[in-house]
Amino acid sequence: MNSPTYQNVHNRFKLNGFSLDKDDLCRIAYSFIKEGEAFEKPVGIFILDWFDQNEYIEMTTSGTTGIPKKIKIEKQAMVNSALATGDFFDLQPGNKVLHCLPAQYVAGKMMLVRGFILGLDVEFVAPSSNPLKRDDETYDFAAMVPLQVQHSLDKLSQVKKLIIGGAKVNAALASELADFPTEIYETYGMTETITHIAAKRVGEEAFKTLPNVSVAEDERHCLVITAPNILDEPIVTNDAVKVLNEHEFIWMGRIDNVINSGGVKLFPEQIEEKLASRIMDRRYFVASQENHELGEKLVLVVEGTPYVIDESVFAALDKYEKPKVVLFASEFKETPTGKVLRKETLDSVTE
Repeated sequence: MNSPTYQNVHNRFKLNGFSLDKDDLCRIAYSFIKEGEAFEKPVGIFILDWFDQNEYIEMTTSGTTGIPKKIKIEKQAMVNSALATGDFFDLQPGNKVLHCLPAQYVAGKMMLVRGFILGLDVEFVAPSSNPLKRDDETYDFAAMVPLQVQHSLDKLSQVKKLIIGGAKVNAALASELADFPTEIYETYGMTETITHIAAKRVGEEAFKTLPNVSVAEDERHCLVITAPNILDEPIVTNDAVKVLNEHEFIWMGRIDNVINSGGVKLFPEQIEEKLASRIMDRRYFVASQENHELGEKLVLVVEGTPYVIDESVFAALDKYEKPKVVLFASEFKETPTGKVLRKETLDSVTE
């Protein structure tokens, strides 16, 4: 009986400089699980899961908007996602790629799948905030979260093509990246869509979908994703968007974060963008609290010890966008993948 196509490993695939086939990978996987470092064990587990007899991989959603839950992702859909990424970013067999993401989560798993399917030369390193710190290698392609990018600015020119996911790229970071020779993309996606289904060059406004993906708006003006190669049915999201056409959209913010203050609808993410170039040394977010007069009042939550924020910080904001209160949280609460849990953080703060 022939193995499923997703179990075929491209003959150009390498892991840390070694050409490996399916049997080699399984042997290394056992070694990672038994004797490997903490970051290697999830890689070993995933490799064995990938080559087992099941047609799916179990993954856990990030928990950004609710309780994390386990879902089953078809392996063939993951292959189709890898092929779409290869087409969109013009990845070629033998391209040198940096894998610096945790393999417990979908983005880290998909970097390995792209390697297997596209024949990439994968350099696998421990996930850290500065994955290029002691690395002088030049890479054709890499994927990072914004925190890693922020800490890698001095060495980012070693990467020819970079995708950023996991959290939004704020305006301050986007401005710092504008003059880099690297092709830098912000991606849009989630566990359910098997990582990204759209991307845009940093600094551009509209996301463009990957091959065989189309988008629309529902009656709430939220994004609806149709991707028959990776999804059994369309996914309705809670992301408020402006769809330009079936392959381009502008992300506005999370519909569940929208604040109705005195009848005015405010998107926290858009206010945060305006503040990005003015609050550089602290993490922060905009949220709301119940208010008798306004229904909801706008609040700014800043991480760290309290300090006096100069009024000039708010000069870029419209009248209704200025926070009524500034709160301080000693430490933001996060999901396992580093996304800030706004409600939980706000609930832990007192005025």
